[in-house]
Amino acid sequence: MKKTQQKIETNPLSILRQAIRGVTPDIAVKARRVGKALAIRWLLAASRKRPGRNMAFKLSSELLDAAKGSGDAIRKKEETHKMAEANRDFAHFR
Repeated sequence: MKKTQQKIETNPLSILRQAIRGVTPDIAVKARRVGKALAIRWLLAASRKRPGRNMAFKLSSELLDAAKGSGDAIRKKEETHKMAEANRDFAHFR
């Protein structure tokens, strides 16, 4: 978090909250906390895929991108929303 705070002048916890809020799926999941856990899982997976020196650097970069509304975690959220939108028509068959 210190590296993130050195890059920007705001509180790193607010960046973390903003990133998690941005990545949390808007579609209905079983419980709200499941959506937050899913967002954290997507952030960690996206940061592991990033090229870079170490995990702290990759995670801070992914958090900054997610707070800005870009990055692989945001892309994963959008893909999930597209799939849910496409499958909504078939929901009554289940």
